[in-house]
Amino acid sequence: MAPRKRGGCGCWAAVARGLPGACFRPAAAKAADGDGGGAAKASHVHDAGETRYLNASNRELDINFQTNHDGENGVDASIEKKTPHKLLQFTFQELKSATINFRPDSILGEGGFGYVFKGWIEPNSTSPAKPGTGVTVAVKSLKQDALQGHREWVAEIDFLGQLHHKHLVKLIGYCIEDDQRLLVYEFMARGSLENHLFRRALPLPWPNRMKIALGAAKGLAFLHGGPKPVIYRDFKTSNILLDAEYNAKLSDFGLAKAGPQGDKTHVSTRVVGTYGYAAPEYVMTGHLTSKSDVYSFGVVLLEMLTGRRSMDKKRPTGEQNLVAWARPYLNDRRRLYQLVDPRLGLNYSVKGVQKVAQICHYCLSRDSKSRPSMDEVVKQLTPLQDLNDMASASPRPHSTQRGKVHR
Repeated sequence: MAPRKRGGCGCWAAVARGLPGACFRPAAAKAADGDGGGAAKASHVHDAGETRYLNASNRELDINFQTNHDGENGVDASIEKKTPHKLLQFTFQELKSATINFRPDSILGEGGFGYVFKGWIEPNSTSPAKPGTGVTVAVKSLKQDALQGHREWVAEIDFLGQLHHKHLVKLIGYCIEDDQRLLVYEFMARGSLENHLFRRALPLPWPNRMKIALGAAKGLAFLHGGPKPVIYRDFKTSNILLDAEYNAKLSDFGLAKAGPQGDKTHVSTRVVGTYGYAAPEYVMTGHLTSKSDVYSFGVVLLEMLTGRRSMDKKRPTGEQNLVAWARPYLNDRRRLYQLVDPRLGLNYSVKGVQKVAQICHYCLSRDSKSRPSMDEVVKQLTPLQDLNDMASASPRPHSTQRGKVHR
């Protein structure tokens, strides 16, 4: 599709070739993708290192890695194009009309680099439609002064423009007009997993949690599979979106990174992501592997089990970091039921809780080599979809000493 209007920043080359535009990449970035990068080598993280990571601040991590890794944007032009897909190119005026002038009441959410608006377009077209008709879409608008957002905007097109799977959110098109940068996605009717776990009055039912966990696991397994794997690098509840049937889809590929190939065991990169979810060895060394995503999956699965956030400063000392607090319970058959989200009552599967705790235990292993692959996680989660051994119908004292656990 021929561009309607080109800006002068070189971003069109990025869209056309799947390469990061030169205008988005500072000179310091050239040192970011080396195999060593000056990062310290470590096979695993001991308790002291993990504790230091768990309690660190965003600023501390940024200072530790900025010198050697500043400017890396996580995009690799060699990524395999697994499925041909033609993105629609929208004009700014079309998206302005589709979102009713980017009206405040059409805002679906706000990310680090801009707002997401609800809009409507005609099927298989860039033409705007009347509200409530045509195809409902989500339009992400990039803040014009967000340099890092530009890099992530390019990464979104680079990855989601080429990777297609039922558990990845679909990128429909984009707008690159003067200084405007927008992305158009399929609309996910039920919003994010984060909202359902932590911001809704009614608890997310156990079967729904298992369905979401399996879908998200399949999305990661797809990214990790194949000759040219992709490391997601920002797996968290807010990036897992749900359709009307609670099918999970991974969104926001701005931090995704092409994984190691051949005889390489890892990719060295500056540390980015979200605290509480990033794997300890990645934080400590800058070495990124698919097992980094596996750790993040373990954190999210633990959030789904407990109903607690990965990091919560409002909780008592010793309970603010979910992984540190929950780890002693995960491998203890008698105490693990104390982890279950109390809002579920006894409406959960007994065997399901046991298996989920076991999966969390292995995914959160301090030694990355001991963590399972996402394909293995999918195999473990699949049988949990049809369990009906609800705790409410079992004589087993599942909530032993639950009152002693702060909620």
